[in-house]
Amino acid sequence: MKKVFAPRPALLLLLPLLVVRLDAQPRRKAAPDDELFRTISSLDAAVFDAFNRCDLEKFGRFFIDDLEFYHDKDGLTRSRQSLVEAIETNVCGKVRRELVPGTLEVYPINRYGALEMGVHRFHHPGRDHAEPVGEGKFIHLWQNTDGAWKITRVISYDHHAVGH
Repeated sequence: MKKVFAPRPALLLLLPLLVVRLDAQPRRKAAPDDELFRTISSLDAAVFDAFNRCDLEKFGRFFIDDLEFYHDKDGLTRSRQSLVEAIETNVCGKVRRELVPGTLEVYPINRYGALEMGVHRFHHPGRDHAEPVGEGKFIHLWQNTDGAWKITRVISYDHHAVGH
């Protein structure tokens, strides 16, 4: 007599985990020639142009009021106003930011906006010989509301002196 395979009930519970959607494709970052990448890259340049020139009014317009900014060295900043005040006190005239070429990554977030990741360097104009160039990684969460892009969350981490 031929045996017929009879799956055990526990195996039947695992079956859905083994089924793979054939039409599913992994989510990829936006390519540099993609419109979303160009948009976020342009916004990044504008944010940090205002940062570098200490144009605090313009800089502040890129963030929502209830911004959350997580910094590995300085902790949590909970508002746009607090961020702008910290930039005025600690950055203006002391630090210049540059994006490290080739590090920018942009990922779409459906029905929300985009996630931007990269590496940036911080120079100390007139004092680079005395203070090392700093480097860190960042994540910006951009929200697009009716075509208006604003940063809602920032994670700035892995800060270190270049070469260390």
